[in-house]
Amino acid sequence: MDEGEFDELYASSYARLTSQLYAMVGNRDEAEECVQEAFARAWQHRAKLERSGRAEAWLRTTAYRLAVSRWRRVLLARRSPDRALTPSHVTEPSDERLALVTALRELPESQRRVVVLHYIADLTVADVARETGLADGTVKGYLSRGRATLAGLLGQDEFSGDLEEGASNV
Repeated sequence: MDEGEFDELYASSYARLTSQLYAMVGNRDEAEECVQEAFARAWQHRAKLERSGRAEAWLRTTAYRLAVSRWRRVLLARRSPDRALTPSHVTEPSDERLALVTALRELPESQRRVVVLHYIADLTVADVARETGLADGTVKGYLSRGRATLAGLLGQDEFSGDLEEGASNV
């Protein structure tokens, strides 16, 4: 992968990956930092990424693992994030975005990750299973339970799985 192809990958997938990771972790700053770090690591492994043909999946998985590592460090250090790192240019989130992110936070981590990958990243069940290392049936079960939980949390009789409206703002 040459510099131009890498730049194209960055331009076409940075915002999408950041939104997906934000939906998974619930913190926009963490999501941005983890995705940026994933791209820095991808640059070092660009030959391997070119051969795999799954660069965006590699980036998403790397960013997610970086976020998990950060959570562990924060829990071990028992300190809150540094408020000085919070950007001042953040726009006010919409009510729909807040409701969706709040509802997603209520899901167990494994369900949340599967729901985001399937509905926000628009991956098939098979792709989600491959990326997470879960069986197809487990992914389907997590999706079913996640939809039911989200329906209750969002005050709906049935959650259709249509996260597109909320996802574009996530």
